[in-house]
Amino acid sequence: MAAVTPRVFVSHLSGVPVFDPNGDQVGRVRDLVAMLRVGGRPPRILGLVVEVISRRRIFLPMTRVTGVESGQVITTGVVNMRRFEQRPTERLVLGEFLDRRVRLVDDDEEVTVLDVAIQQLPARRDWEIDKYFVRKGRGGALRRKGETLTVEWSAVSGFSLDEHGQGAESLVATFERLRPTDVANALHHLSPKRRAEVAAALDDDRLADVLEELPEDDQVEIIGKLAEERAADVLEAMDPDDAADLLSELPEEDKERLLALMRPDDAADVRRLMSYEERTAGGLMTTEPIVLLPDATVADALARVRQADLSPALAAQVYVCRSPDDTPTGKYLGTVHFQRLLRDPPFTLVSSIVDSDLVPLSPDTPLPTVTSYLAAYNMVSVPVVDETGSLLGAVTVDDVLDHLLPDDWRETDLHGEEGIGHGGR
Repeated sequence: MAAVTPRVFVSHLSGVPVFDPNGDQVGRVRDLVAMLRVGGRPPRILGLVVEVISRRRIFLPMTRVTGVESGQVITTGVVNMRRFEQRPTERLVLGEFLDRRVRLVDDDEEVTVLDVAIQQLPARRDWEIDKYFVRKGRGGALRRKGETLTVEWSAVSGFSLDEHGQGAESLVATFERLRPTDVANALHHLSPKRRAEVAAALDDDRLADVLEELPEDDQVEIIGKLAEERAADVLEAMDPDDAADLLSELPEEDKERLLALMRPDDAADVRRLMSYEERTAGGLMTTEPIVLLPDATVADALARVRQADLSPALAAQVYVCRSPDDTPTGKYLGTVHFQRLLRDPPFTLVSSIVDSDLVPLSPDTPLPTVTSYLAAYNMVSVPVVDETGSLLGAVTVDDVLDHLLPDDWRETDLHGEEGIGHGGR
């Protein structure tokens, strides 16, 4: 069982430096962004507002935060430098929660919020508000004399959404309980106007996950109604192969404009995928499999596999390649399956346990051959290499299924007559 993450009070985070993995300072924390939720659930922390050196304030998603302490914040690496703009469903914790007058649930007594504690959920990168530090009294001179106490989030009213009404805020909060494919199913059955309202209210990572599950017509409609910079942010958050498929459906001028707004590395991956025929291994693959150098250990591999944002198909194996370890890599050496990682000591080098018997596919391998390969060898993912032996990416079974199923398969109600597609919950 994972250790419990220490509680952090947000007042201790104000102004602390934010560092990248190399120890270089990115900026300083100026606020935290939260989303209220329905049903009395604690507000979720979406990310941090960080002031960078140029005094621009940017948004740093919590999914890119690897460490939060009272003295510093560590990020995974590259951050999006576009200016932060608060959305209707978002609340600023320091700016809007502190000094707010709320009531205690037990006795309806009015209190003032002095501080807010956040905590990371076990085995995930999600963060929630955990407790409130409040002062009793009605403010002014009496406020200094009032009793202070720390209470559970559930002991305070005023920090959740009403489940009634038609605001996109409440609908988005309700959707948070669902898997992306179920949210996509629900969005598909909304009116275009309502669909655009909900899409605008979702955060970038959540909208990216949902777009990947929507039919192409819905994807094009939604991305076309977003501001161009926001659309580029969402495309960056999507898996490169899904982003490439979506961009391929857009007019040439729109496609080029969005690619120009994306980060150069992300745009390069997408352009490379768009250069392959759609129903080939190159057109199906993702450019972000787990790649390790030969001197990595089993412990290193398991740490990568445990990353919460990896799909099960990508987490099922790691690919061992010579430097560089970004695709296209150096020479591809072989695959190590997850089960093999569990059987060998942590200090074992992955280069000593690679499976090099299975021949990787070339990027022009047609879809039927990719399908046969996965079925014949009972694989959930297959490596794709170029003529020089460099790893280009991997094709996962879910991407293959997307192209084998009928075009209208997403219209099928997966939950029966009471499912989300018929208004069920």
